[in-house]
Amino acid sequence: MSYGDPNNPYGQQPPQGQQPGYGYPQQPQQPGYGYPQQAPGGVPPQQGYPQQPGYPQQPGYPQQGGYGYGGMPEFAHWGLRVGATLLDGLVLCVPYILVGIGVALGNGAGVVLSLIGVLAMLGVGIWQLYQEGTTGQTIGKKAVGIRVLREVDGQPLGFGMAFVRKLAHFLDSIACYLGYLWPIWDAKKQCFADKVTSAVVIRG
Repeated sequence: MSYGDPNNPYGQQPPQGQQPGYGYPQQPQQPGYGYPQQAPGGVPPQQGYPQQPGYPQQPGYPQQGGYGYGGMPEFAHWGLRVGATLLDGLVLCVPYILVGIGVALGNGAGVVLSLIGVLAMLGVGIWQLYQEGTTGQTIGKKAVGIRVLREVDGQPLGFGMAFVRKLAHFLDSIACYLGYLWPIWDAKKQCFADKVTSAVVIRG
């Protein structure tokens, strides 16, 4: 029995492209651990990273509205400011008259009448300051339709700053009352007291 004899079981050469398996069928190659199995054709499937859920859009903060307008407020002109001052002065006329009558009488009744007048002036003055600090309007300002507010945010001054503004009108009186005339040509229609307290007087 020769090597090339077909009856020789040891002389048969395996077909080309096949390796001898020692009598056992060849097992298909298992994919390695940690690696994705390749799709037919030799091209591995593209596996992208899972998409991260987007963060919900944060709502924008509402725009802070100042002065009650959508844009630049309308500053009160000089004539309206003078009219409001005159009306506020008329409110104090009654207490002044009481004080004058009490001084003219010069007796006990006159003293009582003068005291009532002084207390009335103080009460009206404090009440006017409170109204201007909390609402931006005195009786005169409300009558002509103007309001004094903080320049930075359009909010009322508050009682304390309204009192400071009243004292700061002293600056308007010096130099021949130039400060009271300053709103005529000032871009923001401010007097000196307004500039010191960062206040503006607007219409509405």
